[in-house]
Amino acid sequence: MVLAMLHALVDRGHEVDVLLSQRHPEITSSYEIGGITVHPHRGKEDPFRFLADTDVIVTHLENTPRAAALGESYRIPVAKVVHNTFTATRGQLKRGISLAVYNSEWMAEEFADLPVDSVVVRPPVAVADYATTPGDCITLINLYEPKGPKTFYALAERFPNLRFLAVHGAYGHQVLRDLPNVEHVEHLDGDRMRDAVYARTRILLMPSDYESWGRAGVEAMCSGIPVIAHPTPGLRESLGEAGIFCDRRKIDDWEAAINSLLKPRAYAAASKKAKARAAELDPAEDIERWIAAMEILAVRRAAFRHLATA
Repeated sequence: MVLAMLHALVDRGHEVDVLLSQRHPEITSSYEIGGITVHPHRGKEDPFRFLADTDVIVTHLENTPRAAALGESYRIPVAKVVHNTFTATRGQLKRGISLAVYNSEWMAEEFADLPVDSVVVRPPVAVADYATTPGDCITLINLYEPKGPKTFYALAERFPNLRFLAVHGAYGHQVLRDLPNVEHVEHLDGDRMRDAVYARTRILLMPSDYESWGRAGVEAMCSGIPVIAHPTPGLRESLGEAGIFCDRRKIDDWEAAINSLLKPRAYAAASKKAKARAAELDPAEDIERWIAAMEILAVRRAAFRHLATA
C-alpha cells in the first residue's frame, strides 16, 4: 500500500526517500526502486542530516514513535498511515502526528474522537496491474493463524478432488500442513502476485479474524475471482456486495459457499460482481487525496521555514 502511495508522489514530481526500519547485512548503501531512494537502517546515533531538507515524514506501524520524535525535533509534519484500530495505534495518534491517513472509512469513524487531521486513502489497486485469467485453485494468502489457515486446511480435507494453493505470508508464524491437494508457495513480492497466484486462483479465501481493509481481496477481484471472507468491518467495506461472507468458525457455511461457486452460473454471477467492485475501487481519487494532503503538509513546512529565517 505505502509503496504504491510513494510511487504516486514520485510520479507527481516529488522526491521520496525511504529509511529502512531494520538492519540488513546485505544492504549497506542506498539504492533506488522506481524513482524512490532507499537508505539502509540508521540507529539513534545517526544525526539524520538529510532531515533538514525534508518537508514531510511519512510513517506507519512500529516506526511511528521514532518518526514522531524526529518530527517534533526538526519541526517537520508527520503523516501516519493507519492500518489498524489497535490500542497501541490509538495511543500513537495522540502525540506528534500531523495527519492520520486511514485506509478505510470505518477506521476513520473509529478514531473520529481523536483531535488529529485525517484523510481516507484506500490501498490503491489498479485493475490493469492485476487483471488476468483465473486458474483452478482455491487460495489462501498468508498462513499466519489470524488469517485462517485452519479453515483453509479443513476445507482442503472436505474437497480432496479440488486443488488448493497456500501462499506463505511475509510476517507471522506460518501454519504448515502437508495435504495431498495443497500446494505451498513461498512468499512472493507484490509484482509477482498476478502471474504466480491470481492466474492460478479460481476462488480466494479470506477467513481472517481481523482485516482493516483486505487488499488481497481487491487484487483478486480485478480478475473476477470471487472472494469468500469472514465479515470483518474492513472486508465488508472493501469487498462490498461482491463479497461472499461466512463466519470463520462455521466451516459448514464455507463448504456450502464453495459448493455454490462450483456451479457455472453461480460462479459467473459472482465473477461479474467481483469485476464490477474492482472497477468501483479505481484508485485515482484516493491518489489525488493523498497527494493533496502531502502537498498541504509541505506548504506548512515551508511556512515554518520562512518564519524561522525571517
